[in-house]
Amino acid sequence: MENEKPLQGQVALITGASRGIGLAIAETLAAMGAKVSICARKAEELERAAAGLRAIGMDVFAMPADMTQTADIVRLAKETERKLGPVDILVNNAGVGRFGAFQEQSEQDWDAVLDTNLKGVFLLSKEIAPSMISRSTGHIINIASLAGKNAFAGGAIYCASKWGLLGLTNCMAEDLRAHGIRVSAICPGSVATEFSPPTKKNAEKMLQPGDVAHVVASLVTQAPQSFMSEILIRPTQKP
Repeated sequence: MENEKPLQGQVALITGASRGIGLAIAETLAAMGAKVSICARKAEELERAAAGLRAIGMDVFAMPADMTQTADIVRLAKETERKLGPVDILVNNAGVGRFGAFQEQSEQDWDAVLDTNLKGVFLLSKEIAPSMISRSTGHIINIASLAGKNAFAGGAIYCASKWGLLGLTNCMAEDLRAHGIRVSAICPGSVATEFSPPTKKNAEKMLQPGDVAHVVASLVTQAPQSFMSEILIRPTQKP
């Protein structure tokens, strides 16, 4: 990039950003010059993440928020704009997983996963979109998964949430593209984070959080006349 700070003056909001993929995305966008707003459910973990970003000179606002709670979502959107300014980049990264044979899962399991991975994305994007529409600019990036394309035993609820997220992303893109807003989905394979279910895979060969952050950086710096609507990421070697 010719400009070392291509996002100077822009505001990025990243959910689920106290660790793992979300934190890597926040670090990358902040290093590119963006002011970042980060949220997570656990206040202590979130504050540690924010302190780490501030220690290296990043401009960050941190606010605990639960993406299953409408009041938290509305407050997060309003406080981010009040503290940093209108959101230019929204990264819907917060996600949870419940794994096991579908017939052994409960209604509470279903609600916990779908409310976070799908409903929360809908509600937060809906809060942020009007401001982007008024300015005819913006990026909304939804962190989906290859589980949104490939079924596997024990993944019924998680896969349902990610298949739904891809459908939501595609429709959001069609609704917002006329307003100069690009909506994209990133579909990583297994990423070596605390979130990943127990596996025998070699963590060193798995995708790393920074790999996803690199793709986000590419999306928010792409040429103005086009947009990458969906990106699949796999490790170069099978773990």
